[in-house]
Amino acid sequence: MNENPMIEMHPVDYVNDPYVIGQIDNMVSINATIQVDLLGQCCSESFGHLQWSGTGGQADFARGANRSRGGKGFICTASTAKNGTVSCIVPTLTAGSSTTTSKNDVDHVVTEFGVAKLRGQTAKQRAMNLINVAHPDFRGELMEAARKMNRI
Repeated sequence: MNENPMIEMHPVDYVNDPYVIGQIDNMVSINATIQVDLLGQCCSESFGHLQWSGTGGQADFARGANRSRGGKGFICTASTAKNGTVSCIVPTLTAGSSTTTSKNDVDHVVTEFGVAKLRGQTAKQRAMNLINVAHPDFRGELMEAARKMNRI
């Protein structure tokens, strides 16, 4: 890196600025999360009140990709945790969890069962798209929860 004109170093308040990121055409943001609720809110830093990590630049890059001409944002998660006993797509985030990325900033959610398009979708469409990429063992209870919450 030393004296290499092809490499630029900038402070985090520049490189994580959504307006700067949004100036990059076709920007693709890829981030991981712990839980996603049926509206698309992501908790990527805690298990309830137990802090797991920091926010990093997840929300900044999600917003920047949304601003980018041709940009796309992806939030990735396994469909389950704890050896398949817990769904990572949930009706509501676990009490005490931090909302790392808001539903308004999430473009796509990816699991091993596919890609759920969320940006520009209604609450019903979001819930259905997320249920469709949840682990099949949990889809029934997610549908029932969505009905009880008047999401579908």
